[in-house]
Parts: sequence; C-alpha cells; structure tokens
Amino acid sequence: MMRARRALLLLGLATVASCATPRVNLEHGPRTYTAESYGDVYERWTRAGHAYTFEGIEDHLAVTATYESWDFRWAYVVRYARDFMLSTAERTALLDQQLSSASREHAFYVTLQSPNRRYGELTRPTSAWRVLLINDRRQEVAPIAIELIRRPGALERTYFRHTNPWRQAYRIRFPKSVRVPGQGDVEVLDARTRSFVLRFSGPLGHADMVWQVEAS
Repeated sequence: MMRARRALLLLGLATVASCATPRVNLEHGPRTYTAESYGDVYERWTRAGHAYTFEGIEDHLAVTATYESWDFRWAYVVRYARDFMLSTAERTALLDQQLSSASREHAFYVTLQSPNRRYGELTRPTSAWRVLLINDRRQEVAPIAIELIRRPGALERTYFRHTNPWRQAYRIRFPKSVRVPGQGDVEVLDARTRSFVLRFSGPLGHADMVWQVEAS
C-alpha cells in the first residue's frame, strides 16, 4: 500500500510538472530578445529529472539540463553582451559563433548529484549512467563528447542557475543526425519533431527530461 501511494504521488507530481512545462520552438531565425528576456528563455529550455529508489523517494540521481538550442543561444548572447559590455562587433562575432555551434551539434549543459559521487562521473568507466538523446520517432544518438566542467565559476552560476557546489557539471554534445537503414543520415531534431528526451539510464534506474515542441 505504501509503495502504491508513493508511486501515485510521484505520478501526480510528474503530471503537474508536465502540464506546467512550456513548449519550445526549434525554428531558426532572428530573435528580438533583450537582456531581460534571458530568465524566461532559460526556464523554457531547462528540465529536471530524478531516478528514485524502489523502496522510497530517495534520489539515486538528481539531474538538470539546459538544451543550448538556437533560441537559447540567441538570448544567452544578448544577456552576455550586456553584462560584459561587448561592442557591436564583439556581440556579432559571439552570436555567429554560438549559432554556428547550434547548427553543427546538439549541446546540453547538465548538472547532477547522486549519493555516490563516483557513480555520477560521466566521463569515467565507473559511471552508473548512460546518456542518450531520443526523438519522438524513437531514433536515438549517443554523445559525441562529454566535457567535465571542473570548477564552474561565476559565468556558469549566473547563466545556468542549477549550478551549485554540490553538483557535478558537464557539457554533453550530440550529433545532428542519426544513420537510419534505407534512409541514410536523418536529422535527429527536425520540423517533424514534436518531442525529444534526454535520458539517463543504468542499473540504478532512469531519468527522462522531456521537451515538448510546438508545431511550426
């Protein structure tokens, strides 16, 4: 009975969170953001997930991820340029660099915490977690790079507010396309995509972070 109640509680919390989560837009193109827009854009592209024990609601994993999409990067550059008082030329160069990266790869800034820190070391064989990017057609890709951010500083703590001293921080990069038999290379996220998942899975459970995509 207690397990059933806990399961219903978690299901209810997940349902409420899902209903409150804004949809995102994957379209490229100019944005009209101001520096004050950054907070809302950051929240729109950030998701949290948990892997719980079977006997209770203790976390095996607490993870939060910000998808550094075209839309997010535009808002980020506007805020960054204001904070660092960049010249017009410097802001343009930074925006070009960020949007070029968004066109080449899918990148996520991720922070996580687990009872055993060693299990959360994604770059080591001792990690308890496998990471995948999965679209709503059940096509999945593994990371092409996982970068440990050893000492997150003022920049990370300001622009990615889920950064704190108790969490490990990573930037995880995925390819833009997946090889599909009979079709060749297919975009993982394209105009047809209505949702995608960043999944952490392993022997201790799994945690899905879901982004619902609005129709073009």
